[in-house]
Amino acid sequence: MEIIDRFTNTLQVFIYKSRLYFFQSPYLVRMKYFLHLAYKGTNYHGWQRQEKVASVQATIEDDLRKLFHKDLTIHGCGRTDAGVHANNYYAHFKVEKIIDFDLVYKLNRMLPDDIVVYRLLPVVEKANAQLDVIQRTYDYHIHLKKDPFVVDKSACYDMLSLDLQKMQTATNLFTNYTDFRYFCLQPDAHNHTRCQLQEAAMRLSENKQRIHFRFTADRFLRAMIRLIVARILDVGRGQISLAELQAGLEKEKPLKFINQAYPQGLYLSEVVYPEKIFKQDIKLSK
Repeated sequence: MEIIDRFTNTLQVFIYKSRLYFFQSPYLVRMKYFLHLAYKGTNYHGWQRQEKVASVQATIEDDLRKLFHKDLTIHGCGRTDAGVHANNYYAHFKVEKIIDFDLVYKLNRMLPDDIVVYRLLPVVEKANAQLDVIQRTYDYHIHLKKDPFVVDKSACYDMLSLDLQKMQTATNLFTNYTDFRYFCLQPDAHNHTRCQLQEAAMRLSENKQRIHFRFTADRFLRAMIRLIVARILDVGRGQISLAELQAGLEKEKPLKFINQAYPQGLYLSEVVYPEKIFKQDIKLSK
């Protein structure tokens, strides 16, 4: 009987140490996921967690902590400024097990109404929500008359002072260039200021009360879209000429204005990744 007891105790110790080694092992496989989400940025000081102010990242991480009973860090596909929105946004995070419950449903029950999670996507170990992006699209919305129902979702500019034809011509210039040093808030913070801009479009609504800009590129610089829109508006107001705008694009001369367009008109609308980083066939929403 004593021999059996000793054997049992030894076996229990072995099992305990084996489990301890497994969960502490550096070779433990961790699962990586992308969260596909959207948010209205009005109530947030941007995506990134910051001290003493509300951010989208911190809001999601706080609720993930409640679900997993541990701290989890999510890494977003890029920064957005205070008041800027995202129709399609991706963030990655790691966990030490396969998620076997409906995370999307539970997280949406916990999150505030201005953040929604669409999908949980399993990805390969090396996938990175920021570094693996191959194309981004931003939309910028303007309304030309005061409207209390869109005040935090679109930027209001006075139609009477805008030459829409010159603005259209100005918009069409941008796809002819690849270096946007004078359309970046902190150009020296980047390794280079070149971007492959595939689309720069301006559309006027049928009632001519709203303007919609769309920009698509492989990458964007800090505050690039808001600076571009602001300079197009400057052309529309007659504050700078088309020749001055073109000189800035050709890096011949810095532009005399550096203010940005209002943040509430800007949306991150599309983010494209290579299919190989996903562990199952998916179609990214646009």
